[in-house]
Amino acid sequence: MPVTLEGSCRCGAVRFSLQSHTPQPYQRCYCTICRKTAGGGGYAINLMGDYATLTVRGRDALGVYRAEIADGEGQCRTSEGQRHFCTRCGTALWLYDPTWPDLVHPFASAIDSDLPVPPESVHLMLADKPDWVEPQIGEHDTCFDDYPKQSIEDWHRSRGLWID
Repeated sequence: MPVTLEGSCRCGAVRFSLQSHTPQPYQRCYCTICRKTAGGGGYAINLMGDYATLTVRGRDALGVYRAEIADGEGQCRTSEGQRHFCTRCGTALWLYDPTWPDLVHPFASAIDSDLPVPPESVHLMLADKPDWVEPQIGEHDTCFDDYPKQSIEDWHRSRGLWID
């Protein structure tokens, strides 16, 4: 049975819960969007959950940010990703992208439930890492300049960490 994750913003205006098969906070994302909207220490950690199970209290305090993304040719587009945050305290809460309508990606930093300690980490988007950040790379960690090909689900399944 999936794990219930409970989360909230710093001021308590927004509280949420969802079910997750993949509660390991193993991905450290150094992209400029995650880092600047939700990061501490130069990265942010996203989890994955079942969007249909997301319940929210305090929706009146929710804001949504959709980032502008520049391509390699100087053109910008607005991301489909909807980064939800508390308009009262600024806490980054979760990312929802309609490209994957069954999924929601809460930020581990907004989760109040105990999360398991992952056996290893994946450091992604390292090409966007600022010079002052020194990643703490463990012996079994993997590193990527961009996004890894392995999904959050596949990472959990391949290590026997998927929760049915």
